[in-house]
Amino acid sequence: MTDEILSSVDNGLAVITLNRPERLNALTSGMIAGLKDLLAGYAADPSIGCVVLTGAGKGFCSGGDVAVQAATAGKATQSPEQRADGLRAGMEASRLLHDMPKPTIAMVIGVAAGAGMSLALACDMRVVAETARMTVAFAKVGLSGDYGGSYFLTRIVGPSLARELYFTSEMLNSARLMSLGLASRVVPDDKLVSETMALARGFANGPRMAWRYIKRNMKAAEEGSLSDTLDSEAYGMLRCRETADHAEAARAFVEKRPPMFSGS
Repeated sequence: MTDEILSSVDNGLAVITLNRPERLNALTSGMIAGLKDLLAGYAADPSIGCVVLTGAGKGFCSGGDVAVQAATAGKATQSPEQRADGLRAGMEASRLLHDMPKPTIAMVIGVAAGAGMSLALACDMRVVAETARMTVAFAKVGLSGDYGGSYFLTRIVGPSLARELYFTSEMLNSARLMSLGLASRVVPDDKLVSETMALARGFANGPRMAWRYIKRNMKAAEEGSLSDTLDSEAYGMLRCRETADHAEAARAFVEKRPPMFSGS
């Protein structure tokens, strides 16, 4: 694993940190491969209850490294199809953030731009510092966009505004992000870590089977029909009723105490 991406796990909470602060965590091929591998591992690990994605230093992620792109322009040795396959493989990071059966949180400080914004939008929630900003950015460097930004932005703000934001690359401050539903919470910069981690620890210690089926229901609602969603909800409810966590929560409700979830 490259030192350009860091990870830690504590009591079921996994934290992934993009670690090129001198480049505002602009993505390299090694970072993308490392991120995808970490996310795949955490998605499959039943001991992980929540994943937080953030950036080191003063930025979340400035997207692709434009300096590298400029230096390698016109020097490709692979076919367009091979390069597209490679890019698509890296984009699995966004799918994993969106689809893994547990909550994912982007902890956003500084700038999230281009693919960095796409990765933040792929997460279930975005806790955003007051001074943070986001921008689609792709058009500014003559690109069309990647890492699922078109999908996520359209579903959050609607197709018309998503098109406008892609065409204009408007820089969105935290107040604008909150008003558009792109930020789940906006917090003071000096409380970003503490408030994000408090939220994440609550999820990590929560009913993990319920998280799995909540996310399954949300995916059905995003991509399918009402009937698909009802089918998903029906199976999820029956499955969750069989869990030790549901039994514990029911006892705790009757006994008027907080539940102690075991993740089973």
